[in-house]
Amino acid sequence: MGKKKKKKNFSLAKFIFIIILIGLFVYTYGTYIEPKQIKIKEYKIQNSNISDNFDGFKIIGISDIHYGKYFTHNDLKKLVNKINDLNPDIVVFTGDLIDNNTKMTTSMVNDIAGELKKISTTSGKYIISGEDDTKFDEWENIITGGEFVNLNNNYDTIYKNGYDSILIAGVSSFDDKESIINKNQKTQNYINSFEKDGPLYKILLMHEPDYIDDLEDNKYDLILAGHSHGGQIGIPGINELFIPEGAHKYSNGHYNLKNGDLYVSSGIGISNINFRFLQMPTIDVYRLIKTK
Repeated sequence: MGKKKKKKNFSLAKFIFIIILIGLFVYTYGTYIEPKQIKIKEYKIQNSNISDNFDGFKIIGISDIHYGKYFTHNDLKKLVNKINDLNPDIVVFTGDLIDNNTKMTTSMVNDIAGELKKISTTSGKYIISGEDDTKFDEWENIITGGEFVNLNNNYDTIYKNGYDSILIAGVSSFDDKESIINKNQKTQNYINSFEKDGPLYKILLMHEPDYIDDLEDNKYDLILAGHSHGGQIGIPGINELFIPEGAHKYSNGHYNLKNGDLYVSSGIGISNINFRFLQMPTIDVYRLIKTK
């Protein structure tokens, strides 16, 4: 009888030991390893509105760095090198460059701007604010120093080989509770000002993707967003616990909308929890492909 009891106790201790080991592995991997492993995720964007001149045009999307929380100056250097290795035509940043708990300093402003300035493209660099960015007056100085175009509630046209162009627009974070209709009004007026002579292909940058449903007259072929971090955990049901408001319906990956395609990046940094598991940080590569 004594031997059987001893065997049961040994089995229970062994089981508990294995569980502890697994827990330690998951904690170590999710806290210190996976958040530093940036994955390149590639998409082919096929659309008949893409002209011959923009066939093969490469857009690099980054989102949610949350600089200062876990993401450091050295991490930003590595990220910039990865982006430049991809030879982008344009780079778009869909918000939350800075984490809201960061204690911003002048040297930090110069560090971030200096690294962003090193990003090299053929046709431009564009950015919008996330809800964390709105806490910092320094955000404008950083993006200006980094030579990014501020697309908050604004637009730009990208020309290639003469008059052929695409439209790229942006809306700022919805932290201010202003509607997407109001934020998009300036761009909408511009779109309405032309019929066939303006850019056929239209891109919209936004931070919180769920608000796209409030834009009833959506004229955009491609919408790029972030904010969700994919929940930072890639286990269905668990990741939903950590998805922030504004990304519950559209939380990660590709969605076919009525008039266009929405892509939600899982981002690069960490926010609500200091942890990523089976939801690696991503640089998103969008290759425009002309179809008939």
